Amino acid sequence: MTYWDTVGATKTFTHPLHHPWLAGIDPAARILDYGCGYGRTMAELVTLGFPDVSGVDVSPAVIARGRREHPDLDLGVIASPPTVDRPASGADVVVLFAVLTCVPEDEAQTALAAEVTRLLAPGGLLYVSDLLLRPGRPAVFTTSDGAVCRHHERDHLLRLFAGFDLVAERHLDVTTMNGNPASGIQLLLRRGEDDAGVVGGADPL
Repeated sequence: MTYWDTVGATKTFTHPLHHPWLAGIDPAARILDYGCGYGRTMAELVTLGFPDVSGVDVSPAVIARGRREHPDLDLGVIASPPTVDRPASGADVVVLFAVLTCVPEDEAQTALAAEVTRLLAPGGLLYVSDLLLRPGRPAVFTTSDGAVCRHHERDHLLRLFAGFDLVAERHLDVTTMNGNPASGIQLLLRRGEDDAGVVGGADPL
């Protein structure tokens, strides 16, 4: 956590919202940005006509920055990660942008996926944006300024949310928080209508 409350709290995040994917979402949808950082994506969603947007993040320093930059946003700290103190099925859409890359361990990713599933209403949408593993590169690595990050194979991400239907997928070039080029992947997933919310696991590294 120390990284995200110090150096990490100064970073600029750049994963883009793909507006065509938002076209069919009810403007009254309850949207939760899990791992919202300083609220960049939330502010864009509000501008696009989605007023019921809230966000949570594990870093008090990043949330404090968000409250300074976007005082009108509903931002909160996750006190006991990955669990969020909110009712089950309370969100119609969950945004998960560049969050899994910050969670290198399989067990922690599986727990996070289970919590996201709990928070999302049956039939709701999960919008994932993360980083793809490039051939010949290590999956888990430490950046020059001390962040431990993970890049993923596509199938690994789909296994984490095995109980979801894949609605859409896109691959794109992104810039990391340290200004480096990387391969990004975005997945639009729909939770099943049943209440089970089956979540898969991750293959060990």
